Amino acid sequence: MHVNKVSHVTTIDRIAAQLGESVDFLHDVANEMEPEDGVIWVYGLGDLEILAFTDFGVENLVELIKIHKEMKSPQER
Repeated sequence: MHVNKVSHVTTIDRIAAQLGESVDFLHDVANEMEPEDGVIWVYGLGDLEILAFTDFGVENLVELIKIHKEMKSPQER
């Protein structure tokens, strides 16, 4: 029997606010992530969809943000 050990997720909007990053930038970074990396889509009524992350997903996202920022050319910094 499968036991889900995820008790909560955090929305991309909340993470963006906490990290001081734009939601669009986080969407671009998270585009590289898979569900096993801790990212999921949450579907609401109608067309409402929001990207959310487990605690493990937030850790992975933060690491990817660092990589993206390190890869920026000196002119973009």
